[in-house]
Amino acid sequence: MVLAQLGAEFVGTFILIFAATAGPIVNQKYHGAETLIGNAACAGLAVMIVILSTGHISGAHLNPSLTIAFAALRHFPWVQVPAYVAAQVSGSICASFALKGVFHPFMSGGTTVPSVSTGQAFALEFLITFNLLFVVTAVATDTRAVGELAGIAVGATVMLNILVAGPSSGGSMNPVRTLGPAVAAGNYKSIWIYLVAPTLGAITGAAIYSAVKLRGDEGDPPRQVRSFRR
Repeated sequence: MVLAQLGAEFVGTFILIFAATAGPIVNQKYHGAETLIGNAACAGLAVMIVILSTGHISGAHLNPSLTIAFAALRHFPWVQVPAYVAAQVSGSICASFALKGVFHPFMSGGTTVPSVSTGQAFALEFLITFNLLFVVTAVATDTRAVGELAGIAVGATVMLNILVAGPSSGGSMNPVRTLGPAVAAGNYKSIWIYLVAPTLGAITGAAIYSAVKLRGDEGDPPRQVRSFRR
């Protein structure tokens, strides 16, 4: 594995978590200055620019659930999963402590904790991550998709999901979106939801798209890809 790939995953995840977490923190500090649309835009635009800038290096996974889902469906080698996840977790924690240093004592505003029941939060995180991985799998693994628009498609999906689930579950879709801020803020409330539900949703979303794709591809074997690399 090339160290540049892990470096790109680290930096890309740092940018994503910094931007996606900063929006809610600014909301708390400045009494709703960003609004829900602003929070969604922060995360969606961050995903888009990171995919466009690092997708050709590491695939811009940025999300352990995505990495695991792609490995489970043979789109990504299992042997590289631990290193990718380590880079993503490290990037998330570093970004979160950077935010804590800048915005202390408002770090709690960037954590994703449910404002609904445990079952509702789990279902929301499962469903929105399902949506995300259905789209990601389409643009990253299917040659019939317009790969050049992958960043826009995935960023828009992230925005849509946060607009739907942000006020209820936080709209995480990503274990490290929750883990890094939780470590920095010392708030681990219901963290298991954000580790388990996105991973199950990601595997299901990727598997469903792969099943739909196979009907048109007459059972071609899955391509080995690194997310948005061609």
